[in-house]
Amino acid sequence: MSDFVNNWVEQSAYCQTLGMRLASLRDDAAAIALPFIEANANPGNALHGGVAASASVTAAHALARHVLGEETGPWHSMDFQINYLAAAIGEDIQATARLLRRGKELCFMAVDVTGDDGKAIAQCSIAVRGRLGRDGIETPMAAGDHGEVEPGFMGDRIAANPFISGRGIAMDFMRDGQVRLLMPWQDSNGDQGGGMHEGAALALLDTAGAMCSWSITGLGKFKASTPSIQAQVLAPPAKADLVAYGNVGYRDNEMYWNDIEVADAATGRLVARGTVLYRIFA
Repeated sequence: MSDFVNNWVEQSAYCQTLGMRLASLRDDAAAIALPFIEANANPGNALHGGVAASASVTAAHALARHVLGEETGPWHSMDFQINYLAAAIGEDIQATARLLRRGKELCFMAVDVTGDDGKAIAQCSIAVRGRLGRDGIETPMAAGDHGEVEPGFMGDRIAANPFISGRGIAMDFMRDGQVRLLMPWQDSNGDQGGGMHEGAALALLDTAGAMCSWSITGLGKFKASTPSIQAQVLAPPAKADLVAYGNVGYRDNEMYWNDIEVADAATGRLVARGTVLYRIFA
């Protein structure tokens, strides 16, 4: 097992906050084990989707860093897709990344998230890029919004969700298919490298996507789920406050395609962008 990879997992505050452990690491696969804890769950002890996404990118990064080598960093997930297959309710999970192809600075991987007795929880396709020590090009500016403040009816509710509130995520605006969420820097979201862990940034993106849909339906006797997320992390997230801007791009009955931009709150420069498919039904 590569010491620098194991140290990255053990010394990244975000991994430790969620309870991640590098269970295995080979040249063709890596596994992250994550025991069930209530702080990672939604009401009813269902694992928050951002936790499964976080375990997936951590497993993918562990494998990519191992096979590419320590000198190829810093690294970021240039492409990420997760399909949620079943809920993990009160159970441990494991995210296992399998190497599909390795290039000079790229690794393409498939990640399976499984629960107790091997139950399929989620399936991911992830491409991790090593920057080979090169400085990044300045990322584009986020489109932003009007700047109004109106937390809406979900403001207090997300504050009561242990995983969301544990990330420091707060609603700043929510109305008519448009949202703005804030995630101030906190050490527990950090990566060993000194910046924000990608998993925390993706958790913000995920939450913003869900809130877009709820801003249309309002409260009611509904059920909801996230079938899929596609995202790109444009650069390794820095140590910074983040803001997520979300808009419902398209709705077809119970299905919502929500377009999300995550940016550095101070500079307005993009950190990640993506689409969250969300489903609300009676």
